[in-house]
Amino acid sequence: MRYVIFSDVHSNIEALAAVLAHAARRRKDSWVFLGDAVGYGAAPNQVVERLRRLKGKLVALRGNHDRVVLDPAAGIEFFNDNAKIAARWTSIVLQPANRRWLQGLARGPLWLEEGVLACHGSPQDEDKYIFTEADAYETFLEYPEFWVCFFGHSHAVTMFQFREQEGRRYLTLSWLHGDKLELKLSRQARYLVNPGAVGQPRDRDWRASYALFDSEKAKLTLYRVAYDAHAARKRILDAGLPAALGDRLVRGI
Repeated sequence: MRYVIFSDVHSNIEALAAVLAHAARRRKDSWVFLGDAVGYGAAPNQVVERLRRLKGKLVALRGNHDRVVLDPAAGIEFFNDNAKIAARWTSIVLQPANRRWLQGLARGPLWLEEGVLACHGSPQDEDKYIFTEADAYETFLEYPEFWVCFFGHSHAVTMFQFREQEGRRYLTLSWLHGDKLELKLSRQARYLVNPGAVGQPRDRDWRASYALFDSEKAKLTLYRVAYDAHAARKRILDAGLPAALGDRLVRGI
């Protein structure tokens, strides 16, 4: 199976449109969205409508921002001030049909096929970040069934590799960069892969990111896609949302 895997659009229609156009040229069996369609940005309705109209099979998970926009009592107290403002604004402007689509999103983790798992934050909890080797190690031990697990939430393109050899365990963290990065995964190792964020990258590269995964060939390709970040920033400012939410788009932080 060939999957286009993307995450964390965060109401950034300019970035989503660029990624979908880029990915449309690649052969795929399914789109896989890891959550957070909304929050932070100023185009929640446009983003949800594009996802709703996406041609082909779509597997879509709920993110923590999707949950909080629908029900602020479900965790908004854990958001920073800017995120709270954006979530409340989104909840007001979100149109009924788009709200219903968000309500229908699956809560992860979700198996894409045998050995391939998808989630938003981590398999344990959609709010949990996988930042460090310790975070990843805990996940590998608690979920021994997966070969590859795709996750989002941290907005950085990263890969953790875990393997056991002669009674010893090895775990490595890789921060992945580049316009296009092709990786061959080993069947003798296990992986946690974050394809990065479409709508709000935080790894000092402002470009949107996504992944193409061929499970039969064990091939992972990561892409960075340029888009009009200044237009997305202006949309945020025009909506009266905090300027910091727009400024970070052009900085990638």
